Amino acid sequence: MINKKSPVPIYYQLEEWLRGEIDKGELLEGDLIPSERALSEKYEISRMTIRQAVSNLVNEGLLTREKGKGTFVAKKKVEQPLIRLTGFSEDMKQRGMEPGTKRLDFIQLDLPPSISKELRVETYSKGYQMKRLRLADGLPMAYEVLTLPKTLFPDLTPEKFDHSFYEYVESLGLKIGGAEQSIEPAISKEESALLNIERGSPVLLMKRVSYLGDGTPFEFVKSIYRGDRYKFITEMKR
Repeated sequence: MINKKSPVPIYYQLEEWLRGEIDKGELLEGDLIPSERALSEKYEISRMTIRQAVSNLVNEGLLTREKGKGTFVAKKKVEQPLIRLTGFSEDMKQRGMEPGTKRLDFIQLDLPPSISKELRVETYSKGYQMKRLRLADGLPMAYEVLTLPKTLFPDLTPEKFDHSFYEYVESLGLKIGGAEQSIEPAISKEESALLNIERGSPVLLMKRVSYLGDGTPFEFVKSIYRGDRYKFITEMKR
């Protein structure tokens, strides 16, 4: 497996071997991979080299570390196509997973300039803000901060967020038109404990403004997705 005479770096050879074992099904989701000491003794390579290979695969999302337990093969990432606007609950159901929501905070607030600009309402006009944890099969997938203008939802209560918020919006007779969304890599901070990941783990930061059919913005969403459980895909044609 390891060819020390090869010009290919040893850490990369080890990465490719582990990746191949996962692809072939020799290592399955949740399996504990051999320890640094075991790999070092078996292939006579330094633990620093092994640590580099394993860290690269952790950052890639193929492996996951659990403090005090070891390094395991990660669960496959949930793929979300960037083709049409769907809610989190809809996405999970389409993949045969049970969506869930854990409400963390719900307040009424005066919308600050940065958010009122996104929602095209007067600065410091009234709005709502919901902080919640999005779950799939009971496991945390994303931390979400959702901000809404009170003018569109004068009688909103926290319970309306327990299931699909988009279904609630449409139940009011409002037609959802589309959204503008940005996605960028980030490093987890305070939300890491909620997402059950190590502080400093890579995450995906998503910001979205969603619009009704007539172009009126109805929500501003900031979501932090686990980098080891989620990826966004899109189709491009020339």
